[in-house]
Amino acid sequence: MPTLSGRELAIQLTYVLASIAFIVGIRGLTQPDKARRGIQIAAVGMLLAVIGTLVSAQILTYTWIAAGLVIGTVIGYPLGVKVPMTAMPQRIAIAQTFGASAATLVGVAEYHHAYHATGATGLSAFTMGALGLEVMLGALTVCGSLIAFGKLQELLPGRPITFAGQNYLNFALVGLALVLLVALILDPADSRLFYGLIALASVIGFSLVLPIGGADMPVVIALLNSYAGLASAATGFALGNMILIICGALDGASGVILSVLMSKAMNRSFRSVLFGAFGSESGSAATGGSTAAGTVRSVSVEDAAVQIAYANQVVVVPGYGMAVAQAQHVVRELAELVEKRGGDVKYAIHPVAGRMPGHMNVLLAEANVPYDRLFDMDEINDKFESTDVVLVIGANDVVNPAARSDPASPIYGMPILDVDKARATIVLKRSMAAGFAGIENELFYMPKTAMLFGDAKASLTKLVAEVKQI
Repeated sequence: MPTLSGRELAIQLTYVLASIAFIVGIRGLTQPDKARRGIQIAAVGMLLAVIGTLVSAQILTYTWIAAGLVIGTVIGYPLGVKVPMTAMPQRIAIAQTFGASAATLVGVAEYHHAYHATGATGLSAFTMGALGLEVMLGALTVCGSLIAFGKLQELLPGRPITFAGQNYLNFALVGLALVLLVALILDPADSRLFYGLIALASVIGFSLVLPIGGADMPVVIALLNSYAGLASAATGFALGNMILIICGALDGASGVILSVLMSKAMNRSFRSVLFGAFGSESGSAATGGSTAAGTVRSVSVEDAAVQIAYANQVVVVPGYGMAVAQAQHVVRELAELVEKRGGDVKYAIHPVAGRMPGHMNVLLAEANVPYDRLFDMDEINDKFESTDVVLVIGANDVVNPAARSDPASPIYGMPILDVDKARATIVLKRSMAAGFAGIENELFYMPKTAMLFGDAKASLTKLVAEVKQI
């Protein structure tokens, strides 16, 4: 057994401490009141990992590392401080693109170095397999994340873009990529297989994400994050770097678990997430079967304020509209007024509310809404029947009863918040425009529902003023 030098021992101990910090940090993210501390602990772990890597004896020059730090800082700092919370999903998609690009380029560099040194014949089957997986998952994630960014930023159509037989094509492409990977392991000197695998993986990333609609994008973001983590783990195996293996495995496993849980929350099969056409398993475009019709009843701010002020039980359902309007602070102010009058206010959080998992939790935490007021869908759905008023703020598809009643609807089967069972519902919305799924919302036409049109923050500010006068 080889003896470690003092430097190597210190590096390995640093990696172990960093790994413990990552695990403790992820554990903290499972609880809203400990999430901030979890992020800080994970950041300390990342700092330890970077320090441990920088003192490695394998580094011959710091020139390129310094250049990379400068470029990364120039790109990362604005992304961290300038991008608003409403654009966080797009930021994550771009961040995944950078991470996966790094893994892919490291794989290319390693292969290029081995190819010119030994004709790649010096690569063992294990190392070649790790490099192949690294570039395959990395290239797939880069292309898929760019498509996801384009859809979330509305540079590309948000609707699913599908054609007949798409699932079969995706399955065939993935199968062909695996064949190329095996062939590359058997003949690592054939560079055409290596670069062909990268090109094919890029096509797969494009083909998997393009048919997915905006309503299902949170699940895809989680899955792409998992692919990026697995690419990093493969990089760790190829380079023999323990911290990359641990970090990548943690990222990959947590992403897969989150994707599976969110798929269940949306009543989708995980197979359809893996092979694309998510939400349209037949391969046809999800054009929507809901044709909700009837009379929409609008309500004045004054009447809405009276309903809320005298309610004993109020449930707030936040959605992407609240995020866009940055109305979370006014929501908390309104809730405090209701509670001072003796009412009880709860917040109902759908697993895919907003555009990413935990989006609403983060926004409400930013406004100092008490954590014990936030309830997941399964915890609060049986409480709507005893709720006096539900305040829906910019949420759409996650409260659409068509998910329960209309088999032709593209969201049919997706668990929703049962706000239609409450005694009264007030929906804050700019217009009658459809949500991400592109379908009408039956809730808006129900007799118990009243629409308060306008910017969410402006409407809530007026409601606060009116409740104060009552």
